[in-house]
Amino acid sequence: MTQNLKHNEPVVSLDLALEHGLTKEEYERILKILGRTPSYTELGIYSVMWSEHCSYKNSIAVLKTLPRSGARLLVGAGEENAGLVDIGDGLAVAFKIESHNHPSAVEPYQGAATGVGGILRDIFTMGARPIAALNSLRFGDLSNDRVKYLFKGVVKGIGDYGNSFGVPTVAGEVYFDASYTANPLVNAMAVGIVKHNQVATATAKGKGNLVMIVGSSTGRDGIHGATFASEEISEKSEAKRPSVQVGDPFTEKLLLEATLEAIQAGLIIGIQDMGAAGLTCSSTEMSAKGKCGMTIDLDAVPLREEKMTSYEIMLSESQERMLMVVKPEDEADVKKIFGKWDLQAVTVGKVIDEDRVKIYHLGQLKADVPAETLVLGGGAPVYARESREPGYLEKLHSFDPASLPVPEDFTEIFLNLLGSPTIACKKWVYHQYDSMVRTNTVPASYDSSIVRIKGTKKGIALKTDCNARYVYLNPRRGGQIAVAEAARNVACTGATPVAITNCLNFGNPYDPEIYWQFTEAVAGIGDACRALDTPVTGGNVSFYNESPDGAVLPTPVIGMLGVIDDADKAVPSTYQHEGDMIVVLGRDLGEIGGSEYLFQRTGQLLGDAPSMDLAAEANLQALCRELSAESLVFSAHDCSEGGLAVALAEGLMEADSSLGVQMSKYSSSEIRPDFALFGETQSRVIISVNPDNVNEVRTAATFRGVQATVIGEVTGDATIRLSNKINVPTEVARNAYRTAISKAMGE
Repeated sequence: MTQNLKHNEPVVSLDLALEHGLTKEEYERILKILGRTPSYTELGIYSVMWSEHCSYKNSIAVLKTLPRSGARLLVGAGEENAGLVDIGDGLAVAFKIESHNHPSAVEPYQGAATGVGGILRDIFTMGARPIAALNSLRFGDLSNDRVKYLFKGVVKGIGDYGNSFGVPTVAGEVYFDASYTANPLVNAMAVGIVKHNQVATATAKGKGNLVMIVGSSTGRDGIHGATFASEEISEKSEAKRPSVQVGDPFTEKLLLEATLEAIQAGLIIGIQDMGAAGLTCSSTEMSAKGKCGMTIDLDAVPLREEKMTSYEIMLSESQERMLMVVKPEDEADVKKIFGKWDLQAVTVGKVIDEDRVKIYHLGQLKADVPAETLVLGGGAPVYARESREPGYLEKLHSFDPASLPVPEDFTEIFLNLLGSPTIACKKWVYHQYDSMVRTNTVPASYDSSIVRIKGTKKGIALKTDCNARYVYLNPRRGGQIAVAEAARNVACTGATPVAITNCLNFGNPYDPEIYWQFTEAVAGIGDACRALDTPVTGGNVSFYNESPDGAVLPTPVIGMLGVIDDADKAVPSTYQHEGDMIVVLGRDLGEIGGSEYLFQRTGQLLGDAPSMDLAAEANLQALCRELSAESLVFSAHDCSEGGLAVALAEGLMEADSSLGVQMSKYSSSEIRPDFALFGETQSRVIISVNPDNVNEVRTAATFRGVQATVIGEVTGDATIRLSNKINVPTEVARNAYRTAISKAMGE
């Protein structure tokens, strides 16, 4: 190949490759693949495609150990832009979660907004109409002004983009811990519905077929965004604001409608979002998947900035753009559809029958690369990093719970827990989101969000979940708990958990202790997914979540999908009637390791994660679904952060203001009262039941091998009385719960 480099392009060398984030060995591998020194554009292409963000080079071998097949899955994990799950009636759910952590750390509003935009495009490039968005967020202590700025910007970015686009944000979670101070986690999830016969694929095929760019013009925003996401946050990160993309939700809405119209008209051979690495990623991945190649003429690419180089055009991550393959005879119809929606649809190349992506600019061949050598699962590097159990675990596990003094004032602790930002009501967040647009959302309090499938009685139950403290203390068990709790929240509504997507947020994989956390957490996720029959449909790995102060807590977020046959029968999490009996399903082991209670008492993460019996968990969830199907429960709520006391109170937070709760006894008299009230033993659900149905509930529980203990009743005196330890008006508890975050934000 003739290089024909312009004089202002840097000379490619090992030093330049190292500056691009490649290693010496990777640069030598590129030289061997090409049989020559790469051009500057080619170096840029390899640097982004072999970055951790795009290639998963340090994680793919571990991810392949997860259960990735199941009767309901219509595509394999990672095969398409999103997972695809059959829900019957000729319909499928497309869903996926991804991170936008690093961009949000330096530009929270646009970082979060474009995270939402990117995950929505992954859904509608499948031919699915987005019907719901979720998120999972992590921030530092809200007493820190910088954290408040990040929190405010991220929430506003998510809300503005989703609201403007017209998708309801229906569920999410927010945790606060000092480890996230400089490196917040912003994980965005989207869900869509598609008919089986209208699913689109991210595959290029057919020699002579046209390659088209549709949507927005290309600018310099987001260049090397994928590489930026593959390095640690530092003081230099602020200078990388150009690596943060800028979103336009109104253009994305037009792009959605035009794309779905073209797909439903049968005009699209293949389509992929231009997300991370932009045109580079979409052209090479579509080519590799179709075992073909492309020629791309960058002179035809619509630009919004002057004198852009081939390197810049190929690496730009400008938003709201798609790459499509269409037949020549359909070109005019495609342009007509996109033109109707005031969008560009420009032919920039052709499909060729060889494994090469050839890039031309200003009449010169700027890149000629074999597509297969660039992609995940193809020729991109795959590494197994050194792994070592962290030294801190032995010390933390040696903590003796009995050494903690029994508190004098249980009510104070109870109110402090309700007012902890991690536990407290997230109204300050979700009131900025439109949760009801498109009118599919079931408007009530549930442990997971319920979204109706129009034209049927069915609904889907959606939840994101992860307690990172548990993962830090015991990565394998923490991974199990993350899956189990997400599934439990879905099961509490009466829905059946069917599949997960995940977003695995960890520190630097070159640190052996971090890599051990990662491999163990993935193993735990696999354990739970097999036990609960919820295969992994795909997701995202986000490494390098570190700052000069250290790594974030290991945070493998689980996005859970469930299906309920009749959305009108979903079981809420709030109490319904005075006089109903309160029953705890599951055993209380009085475990306080990693609990919010222990952290508030000591200011430290101590102990071991709660124990997890996956067989018992599966039985509990089956029981929840059975009780729902038989209409034997009025409410069901998972017992998690803050333990039994907080869970009992949460059942009142959105209930009739006249209601209260009385707990007459502990689930076990052998457990210390503070451990019984505030411990976070897993596999427990609190249900409220008509007194006439208690015996039937006990019988069903016995059949499933689940302990069922009547511990109290719903009262009509607007008071929370938990044995002889806590006695507080419901309104006082509700005020502590509802106002904590707004007060922390100074509002």
